[in-house]
Amino acid sequence: MTLPATMRAMVTMGHGDIDRIVFRPDWPRPDPGPGEVLIRVGACGLNNTDVNTRVGWYSKAVTGATGAASGTPAEEDPSWGGAPIAFPRIQGADACGEIVAVGGGVDGARIGERVITDNWLRDPEDPGNKAKTGYFGSERDGGFAEYTVIPARNALVVRSELSDAELATFSCSYSTAEGMLTRAGVTGADTVLVPGASGGVGGALVQLAKRRGARVIAMASEAKHANVAELGPDRILPRAPEDLTAALGGEEISVVADVVGGPYWPRLIEVLARGGRYTCSGAIAGPIVEFDLRTFYLRDLTFTGSTVIDPEVMPALIRYIEAGEIRPALAATYPLEELRAAQSAFIAKAHTGNIVVVP
Repeated sequence: MTLPATMRAMVTMGHGDIDRIVFRPDWPRPDPGPGEVLIRVGACGLNNTDVNTRVGWYSKAVTGATGAASGTPAEEDPSWGGAPIAFPRIQGADACGEIVAVGGGVDGARIGERVITDNWLRDPEDPGNKAKTGYFGSERDGGFAEYTVIPARNALVVRSELSDAELATFSCSYSTAEGMLTRAGVTGADTVLVPGASGGVGGALVQLAKRRGARVIAMASEAKHANVAELGPDRILPRAPEDLTAALGGEEISVVADVVGGPYWPRLIEVLARGGRYTCSGAIAGPIVEFDLRTFYLRDLTFTGSTVIDPEVMPALIRYIEAGEIRPALAATYPLEELRAAQSAFIAKAHTGNIVVVP
């Protein structure tokens, strides 16, 4: 196969507003190095990580909501890992596509495989060490381009009749959700409350918690309830009831699975039953919350943060996809060149599910 020397790519030139993302029609196509594969991208999904990294939201100097952060990011800690991101950078973590070339040490039989990405870049000698991880689209170039390179072990074969755009909704959102539920030990004995259930991770939490047999109560804007209902929650509440206890009507919540945070956060903690668990992998509405330690220790609560997922999560997710146990929630598809418009729509949060760009 003859591959082009250049490719179309959306390149983030540095921290800042959305105009820092620039379309380049002739960006150099990468070559796979030893242990790597070259993927021709069929589609790539959008996620909060893309926005957070671009605006420097991970800096402790920033206090506002995702996409509209207040404060000036400190140069030494603007990324999820606390180390500066190198620019220019092609972002985009949720790539789906076909392997078209391999580097040294990779079986050539892998050419032609349809794959989605396992985004956590681990030390092959110490894969369980969370301190030795990076993220696809952050620490190395990602999928907002016609081609991308990733370690061969991070390109997971998927056998599915779903389209590339549909498959591009899974890698980040669904692995984040499954990582949260795994860390919280969710089982069929639990009742799980999911704020922000209309978003990519929130919708994935609903489906994956139901897959585990849990009772699921979703929270979302009422205009989105019909779409959220298609994900299969047992109940749907408004996005932020003034009296959450009354809205629950006596339901005992054993797990809150949250990516929202913000001013409403104390109400979520107050409704947890004694011995309940709170698991978090985001703070869309803002990272700074009011926390009463008495609620935490007097109720015997357990809090778990979840960022670097366990290595077995992505292979399990592939099995769920292939078995039809979970389904994509594709909200919209944009051409690659319209990534700025796609990301603006993503930040506006008027959609339900995931937004994807297609080269």
